[in-house]
Amino acid sequence: MQPLFVPKRLFFTKGVGTHKEELRSFELALRDAKIEKCNLVQVSSIYPPYCKIISINEGTKELHPGMITYVVLSRCASNEPHRLIAASVGCAIPTDKNAYGQTDKIAGDYAEDLAAAMLVTGVGKCTSNGGMTIDK
Repeated sequence: MQPLFVPKRLFFTKGVGTHKEELRSFELALRDAKIEKCNLVQVSSIYPPYCKIISINEGTKELHPGMITYVVLSRCASNEPHRLIAASVGCAIPTDKNAYGQTDKIAGDYAEDLAAAMLVTGVGKCTSNGGMTIDK
């Protein structure tokens, strides 16, 4: 039996939006990320076996207005002017294409450090249980 809805391709994107209204800033961030025309459905953190990472240009060519699009989304907002904040998504990809990987979402002013720590912890668990190794 073929599994339903298992992604074969994915791309990474990023967007920034600035506005006094949080909803409007989110919309502007989606526009900046080139995914504003999609109906976004958030999914959890599994990178499927045999999934290929494609460029943002290749990925956005496959998107159509109103399309249901599955995303691993990290989001961060602040009402403090000129506050430096970050939201990030990290991805641990196994060298064994039969195995699945993991993504982690972090938001806040410490996102980069925390994302790195969570990925190392997550990859460590996968190494002991699933034979995952780190190439980069």
